[in-house]
Amino acid sequence: MRDDKLLTRIAALLRQAENTDNEHEAETFMQAAQRLATASSIDLAVARSHDPTARRRTSPITRQIAIGEAGKRGLKTYVQLFVAIARANDVTVDVAGNSTFVVAYGFEPDIDTCEALYTSLVIQMVAASDAYLRSGRHRGEVSARVVARGGGRQVVEQKPLSGITARLNFQSAFAGRIGTRLTEARDAAKAEAISAESADDRAASTAIALRNKEVEVSGFYRRESRARGAWRPTSASAGYSEAARQAGDRAGRRAKIGPDREFGAPRGALE
Repeated sequence: MRDDKLLTRIAALLRQAENTDNEHEAETFMQAAQRLATASSIDLAVARSHDPTARRRTSPITRQIAIGEAGKRGLKTYVQLFVAIARANDVTVDVAGNSTFVVAYGFEPDIDTCEALYTSLVIQMVAASDAYLRSGRHRGEVSARVVARGGGRQVVEQKPLSGITARLNFQSAFAGRIGTRLTEARDAAKAEAISAESADDRAASTAIALRNKEVEVSGFYRRESRARGAWRPTSASAGYSEAARQAGDRAGRRAKIGPDREFGAPRGALE
């Protein structure tokens, strides 16, 4: 059952992050939101490890989440962003072959958190990449890719950086930086929770409960997933641009973690 009070508290922190112009305040609110989400997972895991009734009532679920319409360019970077958020929130993801949707596996509050973060961050990612392209800073840069030549040779081919290649590199780096920020916040919250335990708590520690939760989600995924093959976030043919990636990484560092809509609002793909 969804904890509406918890979701309201996380949403309030996210709104504060989005509404402040102070980069350090935004980072503080973002960290607090992620730490609260992580702490809630810890509490759920501990409760489930000691309460058989709660364990029966609280089980992993699957949820399909729309990413975008078929044929829209750049869907892989949207998926990459969702996957980065999911990894920091104990959620496993399968990806549609055409990247139009993902299937999330995990506990409902964790998936709710992923959707709330994604809804805000994908809009920020697209807006930041649009601003980067409008600025013209990608002009004059080059992209590189490895191409095959006769005799099995491979060479690095460079050419002027196109707008679409700049966008893909920018958004890919943005997603990577967001994943790093959220993972750091999660790990700090877990370390704090574990270090706060008394010696008497060691036998039923947070670490053990979290491991049990990880095993349960992993087992659930193996039973339920019908995915085949491995999803790759980028295509080798797209080309690599260090300049665009650096710009995307900087934007990911500055991103405010704030919801575009409240928790519980209708879900859907990015327009």
